[in-house]
Order: sequence, then C-alpha cells, then structure tokens
Amino acid sequence: MAVVFQEDLKNTSRKIFDPQDRVLVRLNRSFVVSCIVSIAVDPVFFYVPQVTANGGNLCVGIGRDLAISASVVRTVFDLFFLARIALQFRTAYIAPSSRVFGRGELVIDTAQIAARYFRRFFVADLLSVLPLPQIVIWKFLHRSKGAAVLSTKDALLFIVFLQYVPRVVRIYPLSSELKRTSGAFAESAYAGAAYYLLWYMLASHIVGAFWYLLSIERVSDCWKKACSEFPGCNKIYMYCGNDHQKGFLEWRTITRQYINETCEPKADGDMPFNYGIYTPAVKSEVIKSDDFTSKLLYCLWWGLANLSTLGQGLQTSIYTGEALFSIFLATFGLILMAMLIGNIQTYLQSMTVRLEEMRVKRRDSEQWMHHRLLPQELRERVRRYDAYKWVNTRGVDEEALVGNLPKDLRRDIKRHLCLGLVRRVPLFANMDERLLDAICERLRPALYTERTFIIREGDPVDQMLFIIRGCLESITTDGGRTGFFNRSLLEESDFCGEELLTWALDPKAGVSLPSSTRTVMALSEVEAFALHAEELKFVAGQFRRMHSKQVQHTFRFYSQQWRTWAATYIQAAWRRHLKRKAAELRRREEEDEGAARSYGFRTTMLVSRFAANAMRGVHRQRSRRAGELLMPVPKPSEPDFGADD
Repeated sequence: MAVVFQEDLKNTSRKIFDPQDRVLVRLNRSFVVSCIVSIAVDPVFFYVPQVTANGGNLCVGIGRDLAISASVVRTVFDLFFLARIALQFRTAYIAPSSRVFGRGELVIDTAQIAARYFRRFFVADLLSVLPLPQIVIWKFLHRSKGAAVLSTKDALLFIVFLQYVPRVVRIYPLSSELKRTSGAFAESAYAGAAYYLLWYMLASHIVGAFWYLLSIERVSDCWKKACSEFPGCNKIYMYCGNDHQKGFLEWRTITRQYINETCEPKADGDMPFNYGIYTPAVKSEVIKSDDFTSKLLYCLWWGLANLSTLGQGLQTSIYTGEALFSIFLATFGLILMAMLIGNIQTYLQSMTVRLEEMRVKRRDSEQWMHHRLLPQELRERVRRYDAYKWVNTRGVDEEALVGNLPKDLRRDIKRHLCLGLVRRVPLFANMDERLLDAICERLRPALYTERTFIIREGDPVDQMLFIIRGCLESITTDGGRTGFFNRSLLEESDFCGEELLTWALDPKAGVSLPSSTRTVMALSEVEAFALHAEELKFVAGQFRRMHSKQVQHTFRFYSQQWRTWAATYIQAAWRRHLKRKAAELRRREEEDEGAARSYGFRTTMLVSRFAANAMRGVHRQRSRRAGELLMPVPKPSEPDFGADD
C-alpha cells in the first residue's frame, strides 16, 4: 500500500509522517528559523580576518577566538539541518494525481519519497550542510606558518559564497511548503511583518560583513602598492606570522616609515590613499578592533543605512571592484525595500482592513445623511449605533462566518455561545437539550443603542427578543385608552415580543403578524438574541408536542402582557369590593336614620328619600362612567401549549 488518505496514515505500520501534522508543522517552522539564523552565522566568518598591530607592525591576521566560536555555532545549526534532511526521507507527500478534489492522497512508500527528494532538493541540502568553513578554520588552527592567513581568508570567502546560494535558495521552498501545509508561516499579522523585517536586517548584516571584508582587501591593496615600490619586498610580509621570513626586518622599517604615511589616516583626518566607500572602516579603525560586538553592530548599521538610502551617500573611488559593489548595493537595496514595504503593507493591511472598511462605511454614511438633510439628532443616533456595533463585533460578520461552516460544527458553536444565555431565560430553563439546541441554532445576535425604540405599540411583532445585557423600558396604554398607563423595566434574562409566541403556537393563525401591545425602548446599550417569526414558528411546533403545563405557567408569570392584565384585573376587583362596601354602609345609615325620625316628619322624609334617590342615580351614573374608565384590559390570548399539529 503506497498511497493512503491522511486519516488512514495512523493505521499503517510504517513510520511515515503526515506533512500536515501539527508536530511536523511546528518542526518545519523551527527548521525555517534555524535556517535563517544559520544564514546569519555564515557572514560572521567574514569578520575573522582583521588588521593586527604585531609589535608595531601592521599585518592581516585571523581572529582565533572568533573563528572557533563561529565554527562551533555553525556546527550546531548544521546538526539541525542534518535532522531536517533525515526527516525528509520519512515525510509523506501528496500525490499530484490526487489533487483534483479535497486534500489528496499521501504517498507513503519510502522509495518513492526518497526518489522525489533526490530529484528536487537533496543536492542543495547536501551542499548547504557540508562543514567546509569548519574544515578551513581547523586546518588554519593546526598550521604554524603565517602564509596560511591569505589562503584561509580567500578560502572562507569562496566557501561561504558557494554555500550561501543553496542555503538562501532552500529557504523559499521550505517556507512555501510550510505555507501550503499550515496555511501561513506567521499566524498573526505582527509576526508576518516581523518576519520580513528580519530578512531586511539579515540582508543588512550580510552587506555590512561583506563591506568589512572588502575594507581589509582595500587596505591590503594599499600595502601591496607600497610594497611594490620597495625593492626586495615580499607580499607575504603583510600577513601575520611571517616574522621569521628573510627580509622581514626591512619590511618592518617600511611599515613604520612609508606604509604608515601612505595608507594610514593623518592626525587631522586626511586620507593619503583614496579608500572610497571603505574610508569609514579605516578611520573608525573597526578593522583593527578585537571586540566582535562593536564590529558587528557598526557594520550592521553601515549596511542598514546604505540599503535604506540605496547607497546615495556613498562616494566611490575609481576602483572597479568598489564601483561594482556600490552598484550591487543600490540595486539590492531597491529590490529589498520594495519587497519589505510590499510584504509588511500586506500583513499590516490584513489587520486594518476591517477598520478601513468601517471608515469607508462611516464616510459613506456621513455623506448620505448630509445629502438627505437628516436632522442632527438622527445623525447622532446613526453614529452611536455604528460605533457600538464596531466595538462589539470589530467588523466581523458573525452570522456569515458561522453560516459557512458545516451544520454539525455550526450547531456546536451556537450551543457554546448561546446555551448558557438561553438557560438564563426562565421560559427555556427546564426544556430538554434537543429543543434548546434548536433554539440556539436559530438565535440571531441583536444590538441596540440607548433610546432606541425596539418596537412600538400597535406595530407588527416580527421577532421575540431575549435580553442578555442592558435595560429596556416597556410601556402600554392599552391601545391609547384614556387614563391607562403601565410601565415596567426589562433587564437581563427578560424577554419581550411574547405576542409572537401566542401567534406561533396557534395552528389556525394566518400569515399576518400580531400587533404589539407594548412600546419597548432601550434605556441603555442592549445586547440580546432575537428569534424571528419564521424561526419561532418552527420552535413553536416543538412546544406543542411537549404538553408542558410548567412552561405554560412560566410564560404567564414572566409575560409583561399577562402581568399587566393580572394587575389591572386585581385593581378592578378591589375597586368593585370597595364600591360594594361603601354602598352597604350607606344603606345601613339610611335605615338607622329612618327609624329615628317621627311620623310627623313623614312628608319631609319622603322628600328626603326622593332627593336621596335622585342623588343615588347621579352617583350610580358617575360610578358607571368611572367603571368604564377603570375597566381592566382584555385577557391576553393564551398560547395553546397542548395543541397538536
């Protein structure tokens, strides 16, 4: 079995790695970082040569401590590269013929994997990992003759450049493979921008190290020119460790008398020799410094400054190599600057794209409101809502984001986001898990700013709102009846729009939505979940199959409409009780007064009774009118919790 699907790879007996495995992706990311660091280590070998004052005699030598340190660090990173090469022989790849649809099939045959690796990157990886600089340094350290300085310097220059090409070229397919398997090298925009900025700093480090080495070469050219004018001069005298050679004492005399006057800067800063772009290295004596940190930072600054300015401040001499290096520096800096700006801009724009979209929408909104001459109060409300929505969503369309996911994953996400909030609503607290999942899947987030009218009395109710955070005011006048006013506050875990539930539970209800019996206004910024009419119709079908009296009582208890009806019903009953009690008291008083009066005043009593009856009729008429004013609101329609489909 040479080809398997990715999910079947674990069931095979072969020790083959999945290229999209999380552990392998992390290892590949570490390998990319190690490759970048190793590329930064190689230019350190350019700092190994240095100008040394050996007993007053200037010569080019090799910094032994730096050479040993660079060799050790390079060896450590070569071990990482060897591990990467070994891992390549055990990493499956996707068969090209299976990429028509889906993730494709993995080739797990070790022979095919090895053959593919040999055809593609094995030669480049092998050239990159060969310890040639370490061998050159080791060979120099075990030589006693100073003539090895020149050969060591030239060998390091050639070998580092020879290995630099496959090392740099190998980074691109490695990072491309990482992007292909994990989606991106850097998971955050800041990390991506820092990644390309690191490459720019690395290029500055390489240019600075090469400039340092060329500075020593240019100083050597000046010495060679001075040496050629002295009969019997041998060029090997310019390299440290040759003080035992014949004629060296005469060379020392030339160094002190002639070369110092010809090649070294004067006390006033004048340069007898035109070093061109290498003048700062000679004047600052960075080529004579034993402090590696100071040399590294100075040359890094020089490379960064001239790459950033495209070499505009360089004053070159007529030396051919110097002119070519300056041309390369300007061209390389231009390419790097364009790539740096483009890639960093791409990464940073990925962070600010939603913010920029929000600014464009806000500008379009302002222009539209100005064009339509909206009053200032309406404009402020629009601005307030846009700002509040941005703070809560950060420009992310949550519904579109979740809607593109598979149904099972979408249900689990909705359950995670909404289940705890839905359970806090007493109406849904004791329902089964299946019904709660159905409700959570259909809830939609809703945001309202302060003093926003969510619904007005008499308007069609198109959604039922479950409050998550904030405070709302619910008012009713019972259809505008004179003298009637009821106000209540809705807070966390409350709901409104219960008229829609009554409509949805009625199997005989038509398509016309019910009218709202209350006006609901946000007193603060409100976050809620909305259940729209068509979604509630589906959930209501589940309600009817439950036959739950507990849900019925919970609905009555928390419904603002039922609370208002209950309050007005109790008030009306209490007023009728007071009215009957007052009438009974008046009747008893009249009977007591009639028994106390004499027969002689019968006529007067009859007149008084007549007047009392007349007044009683007036009071009765007034009471009837007052009763009309204090009549309780009609009993709300009760949801049919027990009806079947």
